[in-house]
Amino acid sequence: MTDTAQPEGYEETAFTADRIPRQAPPPPKGKLGKLGDAFDMARLPWGHYVGVNPSEFEYEYAGGWYRDYEYMGEEGFHDYNHLNEVRWSKFIDEDISLIYRFFRFWFVVLSHGFSFIAPGGEKGGGWLFCGLVAVATILFLFAADTILAALTPLAITVGVCGVATIFKSLYETYSIRFYKSNQNWSDDVAFCRRSGLVKSFQGNFHFYEFDAFIEMAADMKGNQRHTLKVRHRYPQFSKDKRNGLPLEFTFPTDTGSIAERYAMWDMLSRFMDVSQPLPDIPRLEPFRHLDPTTRAFDEAGNRGRPATYWRDLYARVDEQELNRLRAEHHEKVNATPWGSRPDLMAQSVPGYEDSYTAEPEDVNAYAHAPTKNVRFVERPGPEATSSDADHQDTQR
Repeated sequence: MTDTAQPEGYEETAFTADRIPRQAPPPPKGKLGKLGDAFDMARLPWGHYVGVNPSEFEYEYAGGWYRDYEYMGEEGFHDYNHLNEVRWSKFIDEDISLIYRFFRFWFVVLSHGFSFIAPGGEKGGGWLFCGLVAVATILFLFAADTILAALTPLAITVGVCGVATIFKSLYETYSIRFYKSNQNWSDDVAFCRRSGLVKSFQGNFHFYEFDAFIEMAADMKGNQRHTLKVRHRYPQFSKDKRNGLPLEFTFPTDTGSIAERYAMWDMLSRFMDVSQPLPDIPRLEPFRHLDPTTRAFDEAGNRGRPATYWRDLYARVDEQELNRLRAEHHEKVNATPWGSRPDLMAQSVPGYEDSYTAEPEDVNAYAHAPTKNVRFVERPGPEATSSDADHQDTQR
């Protein structure tokens, strides 16, 4: 750990990767030893940022954020958004009744499930339902008394799906007006950049006390689902008193690529590290000038983009072009060499290297192991980080 001065404009507790203090050893592992908990596939490394953001709809190349921003303006969008230059909120407190929540839930399920239009301009479930009924209509066409009787179920299905499509369109157009007045993203359950703290109902903890894991779960058919979990390393201090579970946060991504989970952890780490500018994503662009490190970075010309790059892009392209750009970015995420980077935290936590450190050269191979021939390699030790850090700097 180097003795680097804290950047101005942040609290003394703010996080930087080169100011991680010495910490206590993690608690002993359970019966599964190096693999940790039952479904932990990998613990992701600290530091040595790659600088590639995930392709998740919330962050790159989807139009939802821009619609909200256009309606609210910069000032309203700042507090409405779950992500700004101060905090990455993980909890929403809505000022509405339980009865309303119940009816809204089923309204959204039915309208979105039967709509002909899905998010991103894709085809929705309405096409599937109408297709199934259409096939059934052809099969039983000659069994019905009249053609009208045979076509009635199909007509009803098309009508229901058409109404659902209208309701979904109205919901997306007008729901923002309702949410603007009562959707309050909490500052009390959030990753806070300026203080370096992770706030929760169990207490407030330093960001460097957390570790990121790729968690795997499988359904009854054997299909795997991978999720990024950010978990407090010392659960004896942060367990939920109601259920005894350790403090952890889930960061979902909408693609099947494990590399996307690595990119999410990389982006969260850079968001919390005040020596780094804010991640260059659409949702944070309106607030870049409010963050001291990012403002200095941009004013020095290091961003290499106009101040309104994302807003100008979204103002001129359509949904089809956004989907194309997003697919290209997803390929970039998958092609990034995420695996086998040194783990900075091994310098600060005794016994940290005893946990599971082997990973595939191609991190997406986690989804195939052990059914395919995957080459696992050990992460380099923390003492071999200088040349690797120089290599990572050339990637940004």
